[in-house]
Amino acid sequence: MIITIDGPAGVGKGTIAKIISKSLGFKYLDSGAMYRALALFAELNGVTEKDSNKLKKILIDLHIQFVDSQDGERVLVNTDDVTEDIRTNEISTLASKFAANNFVRTILREMQRRLVKNKDYIAEGRDMGTYVFPDAKYKFYLDADLAIRAKRRAGQLKEILGIAINEDRVSKEISDRDNLDMTRESCPLHPADDAVIINTTDMNIDDVVRKIESVINSA
Repeated sequence: MIITIDGPAGVGKGTIAKIISKSLGFKYLDSGAMYRALALFAELNGVTEKDSNKLKKILIDLHIQFVDSQDGERVLVNTDDVTEDIRTNEISTLASKFAANNFVRTILREMQRRLVKNKDYIAEGRDMGTYVFPDAKYKFYLDADLAIRAKRRAGQLKEILGIAINEDRVSKEISDRDNLDMTRESCPLHPADDAVIINTTDMNIDDVVRKIESVINSA
């Protein structure tokens, strides 16, 4: 069974997806981490989103793994642990630029489908319920006001990086990324027609988890 959780940056979908996956005993697919990993790998190799030929070459060399550890799930690019490196706002914005490339999306979409084949997964991202897994059993789309998302994202970055983050700067970066994600020609961000839309602005994590679980359990 596939359950998808989509939404824009800073809405809390990653946290929610992890909780739901543990509750149901499903595996968790962080699709955004795959685009971030690609963006980091490309940057380290001096490849931009416009370098089509070079981009195709590094995609052949790119191997992304999700590995469980005592510290939680780690993201490996080939043999390098990039878990913290891919969580900066700079890489987040860069990932959106690469995500606008149709060839990139086609390759990563196939990676994602192979990864979940014949397994139970919570798939979290921006196009999971619309373009990657359109036949998913349950689909959810989380949203929230920009100011709330910026506050959540700044708090998350502070926890990961250990430094204070300017919320105004984060708000501008999230707004720019929203625009990139929603206006790209290839697989733009939007709710699936059959998704349950949840505005989390005035909800805490437990509220959202209960809402999603109630939908699944009532079916």
